[in-house]
Amino acid sequence: MQRRSFLKSAMLGSAAVLAGFPIMKAEAVSKMKITKIRYYAAPGYNKPLFNQARGIVEIETDGGIIGIGEGGSKDLIEQCAQMMIGEDPFRIEHIWQNVYRGMFYPPGREKLHALGALEMALWDIKGKALGVPVYDLLGGATRDYVECYATGFRASKAKNEEDRARDCIAAGLRTYRIGPTGGNGETKFDFYENAKKTIELCKRMDAAVGGGGKWAIDLHTRFDTQEAIKICTAIEDLEPYFVEDPIRSENPGVYRTLRPMLKVPLTVGEQFGDRWEVNELIENHLIDYIRMTVPNTGGITEFKKIAAMCETHYVGIIPHFTGPLATASLVHALGSSSPVRCMIELAGGEPERPAYFNEDFVNFKNGKLYLNPSPGLGVKFDPKKATFVMEVTSKTKFPHPILQSPDGAIHNW
Repeated sequence: MQRRSFLKSAMLGSAAVLAGFPIMKAEAVSKMKITKIRYYAAPGYNKPLFNQARGIVEIETDGGIIGIGEGGSKDLIEQCAQMMIGEDPFRIEHIWQNVYRGMFYPPGREKLHALGALEMALWDIKGKALGVPVYDLLGGATRDYVECYATGFRASKAKNEEDRARDCIAAGLRTYRIGPTGGNGETKFDFYENAKKTIELCKRMDAAVGGGGKWAIDLHTRFDTQEAIKICTAIEDLEPYFVEDPIRSENPGVYRTLRPMLKVPLTVGEQFGDRWEVNELIENHLIDYIRMTVPNTGGITEFKKIAAMCETHYVGIIPHFTGPLATASLVHALGSSSPVRCMIELAGGEPERPAYFNEDFVNFKNGKLYLNPSPGLGVKFDPKKATFVMEVTSKTKFPHPILQSPDGAIHNW
């Protein structure tokens, strides 16, 4: 009720303030412009890679509101940011289409990752400006919390995988995910031998947690087709929650061959980008769950479109973990989506809480992530605790022609 009254006052033009964020007049909001975009490196992150970047972005407006996003590498953030300066931050879809289509050919997955980080920050701006959480802007809450599953479990002091899995389930998480045997270090990977060992590991895991889909396995695209079929067939009666990435991901069409051979629930997508990479799998019912996530898909809006595709075709959603703010944004996206089955992956079994974000930007208890009712994404960023990299204040010096239809919509050049 309080949030609704603030929203009403904002639309009427009062100068109300909620949780430290100025609530803008409706007229002023439509005139806001993006003035600066800053990029910071995440201290302590041990994978500062081009394809797994996890920087922090700030989008500043002339209305005094700053949105926070996460993801993308420096060079790609810079190119995308230069296309956003001067734009109205409320026109999220318009900005997305311009950045996505505006540089001659569709972006690859790494550029989508950068676009997703910036788009995340636009939603944060809009929620803060109107004094409401992002999930309210996406249609309102459809669930109280989102279930989680663990890849590893830091809270356990167990010396073996079985005890660690039991501790994970006891802590309230829905499922414990394991990987196949072998494949790391200097030891050569024997496909035949590790297929057999992986099957035995699955049997031990199922016995440890008592079945009931309390465990799952990611085959990490590591096996060839014959071994993948062998493993999936052998563990069918154990009823894992899902089998992830049984074979390599370059050719989604291969699941037309694989799906009729297997009965275990299949999930893929953590290596994918936008909805065009997965529509064939969803529309032809070739998978049971999708692993796509933010910011990798290009942002919250794109993720919601994928969620709608999943609802239409009865496909569940279990997003891949990428970063702490991305996890928070997933709660807003899934918490306002249809009641298809969904879970969020937590590396170590708990959300990461970096020092540069407020402690309560995620609401995690008893193995579940609850919706955060704070304005925007619920995040406050302390730039003094991160590493400043760059600031973008002007448009690109190399603009590509833009094709617009008479109604102003952006089309491919």
